[in-house]
Amino acid sequence: MSSKISAKTEESFEEACELKQPGRPRCPVTHQNILKAARELVEEIGFDGTTIEGIAARAGVGKTTIYRRWPNKASIVLDAFFEDLSSTISFPDTGNVREDISRQMRKLVKELNGPLGCKISVLLANGQFDEEMADAFRTRWVEPRRKEAEQVIKRGIERGEISREVNPAVLVDALYGPVYFRLLAEHAPLNQSFADSLVELVMSGLDG
Repeated sequence: MSSKISAKTEESFEEACELKQPGRPRCPVTHQNILKAARELVEEIGFDGTTIEGIAARAGVGKTTIYRRWPNKASIVLDAFFEDLSSTISFPDTGNVREDISRQMRKLVKELNGPLGCKISVLLANGQFDEEMADAFRTRWVEPRRKEAEQVIKRGIERGEISREVNPAVLVDALYGPVYFRLLAEHAPLNQSFADSLVELVMSGLDG
């Protein structure tokens, strides 16, 4: 009973704040509590067992508070697990496109060999049977990563390091497709040596 009252109080408080301060960012503490609750529940009972109601109860908020921020459970889970990773696996700007890609690839492979790789494998598996998860994974993980990589490649084209005949989207697929294939198939090591060899193989002969 007390948890329901607490959730209702939190929801009413937030609604009042939004009405009084339109356009202001929503409470970051509430946001983080929701993400923390989602992480804990998925780790405890799995994605299928986790519900919006369960996340709301664990975070001490109302369901409407959650729906103001996320359209569905899959989007919350993706943000909960990957929120802090963007800066970790971002591209540097060394002035050399091959070096930028090589450094980022090494960081990505390192992360994929840890808990991140397991999470991505599980989420991709869920995406085979859950359209919301597949869509959330595509829009919240794949597309932002692709866009960033394509910008790095376009930067290299503009500097004359890569031929203007190269299609950035195809080059991204050639570079990162094998990484995720090894992650899922587990047929061969996904390590730094593989990352370096892949960048060397794909980038060779692309000079502008």
